[in-house]
Amino acid sequence: MIRIATALIGLTLATQALAADEAPFTIAETGKGYWRLDDAVNAVGDRDATIRIAPGTYKDCAIQERGRISFVAAQAGTVIFDGQTCEDKAALVLRGRGATVDGIIFRNMRVPDANGAGIRLEHGPLTVTNATFRDSEQGILTADDPSATIRIDRSTFSGLGRCDRDMSCAHSIYIGQYGSVIVTRSRFERGNGGHYVKSRAIRNEVTDSSFDDTKGRSTNYMIDLPAGSVGSIARNVFVQGADKENHSALIAVAAEARDNRSRGLAIADNTASLAPAVTWTTVFVADWSHEPLAIGANKLGKGIRAFETR
Repeated sequence: MIRIATALIGLTLATQALAADEAPFTIAETGKGYWRLDDAVNAVGDRDATIRIAPGTYKDCAIQERGRISFVAAQAGTVIFDGQTCEDKAALVLRGRGATVDGIIFRNMRVPDANGAGIRLEHGPLTVTNATFRDSEQGILTADDPSATIRIDRSTFSGLGRCDRDMSCAHSIYIGQYGSVIVTRSRFERGNGGHYVKSRAIRNEVTDSSFDDTKGRSTNYMIDLPAGSVGSIARNVFVQGADKENHSALIAVAAEARDNRSRGLAIADNTASLAPAVTWTTVFVADWSHEPLAIGANKLGKGIRAFETR
């Protein structure tokens, strides 16, 4: 029995040593591993592929120019991209035919123009699941692609945003003019400025998510749809904190422009309250579109008015 146990221990140690020598970025379809994420991305070319990422903390980044790539943590929550950006933009700069990000943590992203992000999306559709974005200037920042859809599910955005240094504000999520954005079952908390969700997409769906601003600092709106939007904001929980740059509303519609139609935007079945330290009153939905929104029943705490046209 002693010899068998010793042999098993030796086999385990040998397996661990072999694992330590394996390249961390593996293309699932070929089984080939790479030491740098960008090398794995370049090896995919214009194909569809999955890059599996071994557990670890990486000072690495990648630029996707082509193909449709899924970046998948071998074990969700054990893959961390820490502080390294490509093109002074993000850990993942995506402008291929499409991308999926699953189970990855992005943290400490900062760049000279103060827009350091976990993901910079410049073209194509994107799906993000089980991801965490924290302690950075932005979580996800995009360009425009009116033909594409962004989906974000079961993800956390914490310690993001800024409005300092006399630069344009950064936000937890800042979406350009995409066709649609769908945010589900996600959490937004502890913002450091800007908005939690800012989206110029034509259609926005934000459902079954939470916005906890109790530890926010100099934050603005929970959801800002600055160009107007159709879609739905439903079954979310909002708590506005006491450290605000702008506490005038929780949700803003068409505050900057009326580029998109807003008629029929549905806002219902949400719960909103003020943190105990808050001394002001505010508005749940502030609307600049002057179009008929579909404001349904929402459970609003003391000090929150339901709607105001501006």
